[in-house]
Amino acid sequence: MKKREIPGPRSRKIFEQEQRHVAPGLQSFALYSGLAMARGSGCTLTDEDGNDYIDFIAGIGVGSVGHCHPHYVEGLKRQAERLTFGSFTTETRARFLELLASVTPEGLTRIQLFSGGAEAVEAAFRLAKSVTKKFEFIGFWGGFHGKTGGVLGLLGDEFKQHLGPFMPGLYSSPYANCYRCPLKLTYPDCGIACAEHLRHVIRYQTQGEIAAIIVEPIQGTAGNVVPPKGFLQAVQAIAKEQGALLIADEMLTGFGRSGSMWGCDHDGVVPDVMTVGKGIGGGFPLSAVISTDELTRHKPFSNPSGSSSSYGGNPLAAAAGLASLEIIVKENLVRNAERVGAVMLAKLEVLKEKYRFVGDVRGKGLMLGLDLVKDRATKEPVSKDVTKALFQECLRRGLVAMCYSPTIRINPPLVITEEQALAGLAIFDDALGAVAREWKLG
Repeated sequence: MKKREIPGPRSRKIFEQEQRHVAPGLQSFALYSGLAMARGSGCTLTDEDGNDYIDFIAGIGVGSVGHCHPHYVEGLKRQAERLTFGSFTTETRARFLELLASVTPEGLTRIQLFSGGAEAVEAAFRLAKSVTKKFEFIGFWGGFHGKTGGVLGLLGDEFKQHLGPFMPGLYSSPYANCYRCPLKLTYPDCGIACAEHLRHVIRYQTQGEIAAIIVEPIQGTAGNVVPPKGFLQAVQAIAKEQGALLIADEMLTGFGRSGSMWGCDHDGVVPDVMTVGKGIGGGFPLSAVISTDELTRHKPFSNPSGSSSSYGGNPLAAAAGLASLEIIVKENLVRNAERVGAVMLAKLEVLKEKYRFVGDVRGKGLMLGLDLVKDRATKEPVSKDVTKALFQECLRRGLVAMCYSPTIRINPPLVITEEQALAGLAIFDDALGAVAREWKLG
């Protein structure tokens, strides 16, 4: 495939114009690419120089229904002409909540809307405190629940260094990452020892005042890490032992991305609370806390204004949520994610056999991940110089993907076809080959 000048002159001009004013810290793929995007359609992005790219990022999972789906665009246009802000009830929001409650796990029919993921997680913590009258929370290594002060202490990697002190009462325990087991054990012989370790964390590190345990059914930021069967069930059992709530953070796994409507479905778990976002709004800032009628009645969470947000559930957000969920249901995108994701995972397994530096591939649905390593025995990651080169090789060939670090995440829009998915993986294959030759990788 012919390589192109990336970024082109118009992209460079607009990118440089923005860089004169935007603060440092944009998302890595935006910075490393230097691209200015002009438009998108389905699973295709087009930059300001007219170059097309297959999208394997989907805004890090927010673009569930792809770019500019006609039904989504029409829903937002229609709402923008009527009412755009305020917390008053609207027919659109009533319809959205009714449709959402029809697809949630059994009993989880009470929904409060917010505008961002961390905001929803902090609201879920307030709900847990209201219910249990306790104040401690436990998350997992590798976890990500946002960057705001109330949850930053649970961020499961070195990102949080030099940003303390953190809110007291936050603790972390090893997640069931079997490829890089933090306990140096092997599944299934380990008996899901990381769950037992959670009991040790509670016993020796906390005050025994656990309000909730929060867990991602599949860890996204850590690399789309899929835990073994039984892990979520074990965590739920421990939460019940402690009289704590189980919060399933479904920001990434929710709304079909994992090939099931909810990530917790894969382990047959119905949590006490779900936090959802990203794909719920199809790109519009929208998130939610979903729980039961019984739990959400507790005060102070249930007081007037006790669980609300000025932006949460505004008319435009409700229109975006309704349109996105209507598309997901009508076009059976959950099934599409399961089917196309299985095809992609099989192809990634082939690439693992082809390239020795592909150490692990994994995933469910359209939530796929792989690790690039120097040596399969030691599992030492390749350098970031290698992965940044891979990112650029993909761009030149027409693919945007989160392959600029040794732990790669593939999260295309749920509307992607098998043909588009395989075309993107063919580009990825070609780029891997180019990097293997340049960096003399096995």
